[in-house]
Amino acid sequence: MPEYRKILLATSLSLAFANHPASAVGVTQSVEDALNFYHYGKNGAVKIDLNYRYENVNQDDVNHNSKLAPKANPNTANGNTLRLRAGLLSPTFYGIQGYAEFEGNLAMQEDFNSLRNDNKGFSTIADPEKAELNQLWISYAGIPDTVIKGGRQRIKLDDDRFIGNVGWRQMEHTFDSVLITHTSQQLFGLVINAGYIGNVQTITSTTENINAPILNVNYKVGDYGNIIGYGYWLDYTEKENYEKSSETYGLRFTNFMKPGDTLKLSDNYGVVYTAEWAHQQDYGHGQTNYEADRINLMGGFTAYNVTLQGAMEQLNGSGKNKTFDTPLGTNHAFQGWADLFLVTPDNGIRDVFGTAHVMLDRGNLILTGVYHDFSDDTGQIHYGDEWDFQVTKKFGKHYSLLAKYAYYSADKFNTDTQKIWLQGNISF
Repeated sequence: MPEYRKILLATSLSLAFANHPASAVGVTQSVEDALNFYHYGKNGAVKIDLNYRYENVNQDDVNHNSKLAPKANPNTANGNTLRLRAGLLSPTFYGIQGYAEFEGNLAMQEDFNSLRNDNKGFSTIADPEKAELNQLWISYAGIPDTVIKGGRQRIKLDDDRFIGNVGWRQMEHTFDSVLITHTSQQLFGLVINAGYIGNVQTITSTTENINAPILNVNYKVGDYGNIIGYGYWLDYTEKENYEKSSETYGLRFTNFMKPGDTLKLSDNYGVVYTAEWAHQQDYGHGQTNYEADRINLMGGFTAYNVTLQGAMEQLNGSGKNKTFDTPLGTNHAFQGWADLFLVTPDNGIRDVFGTAHVMLDRGNLILTGVYHDFSDDTGQIHYGDEWDFQVTKKFGKHYSLLAKYAYYSADKFNTDTQKIWLQGNISF
């Protein structure tokens, strides 16, 4: 049997047994043993990530809140997609390690606009049926406290707002880049990431050329949180992308990176917080002179397994191509899961929102609800509001199920939008 069929068979059997604990333990251990190998005591592995998703997008006419003539309602989008990532991680040899990873997405139902399939009459689901080389890198860890990694790789910094892999989409962002990560033993808690990005492999399996030095300095202040300073210099070198160029400087202090993080006040109570400011201006091939700021504030309280947060994120804007943007970020995680603000509106955006996280079953079941109120950066133009809900259930280390819902109610921006997702994942 060809090797790729063995891999698909192993992952399919694993999913079949996921809901039968007694059988699942034995099958899972067998798969782990089959995918991991050793060479002179150093680990290597075959990496597998199989992700099934059903996505439904229902929208009103796309111009009903603009001065343009209304268009007919786009056809409701339905996507059934199955994405496979398969990678080979080498053992470490004298500090050198390599990794190669294939990524392919199969559209079993393609009643949607993937941005690559010319189905423009449907609403957008940005998961094209494509196959690509997702990662191909080599790293060196022979310098104390330092790892140097070069090639096509996944990069995630902080909360992924500025540099991320857009992990929600079936095909992810990866970067042709060099990244140096230094973790200081002399200054406890200091992590420096410095690198250069030369190309971006996008979520639609296209390549964008860029010259982008990046710097992120993160210092952990005991149990109180992390102070992070960063600079990102993005110079897009293809004419159609010139206006995405920018330079950004920022400072962030936070103690909340994921549900469960908290500054404990007692065994069962704690607080969470974030304060962040960033400044952005034109850079490189950018054709329009501008300056814009970002403010990101959050405060919250945890009690037992419940976290409640109130927050505000504001990205300023003063006209076309004069807005604070984050083209390399995982923008789906910000300003609503309906994805109507992936690019900042010309008048900027102020997102005032509240979030509730509930963790059950020792963290294996997570319930999340979010309410957003959107306006321009002055608060005078009300764009709309949005409700988001998500349920995630983990079955051990390797299996998970997800149900997710977003509803955006438009006022002065875009159109009423409802999105529904059902997803199952196997990852080894």
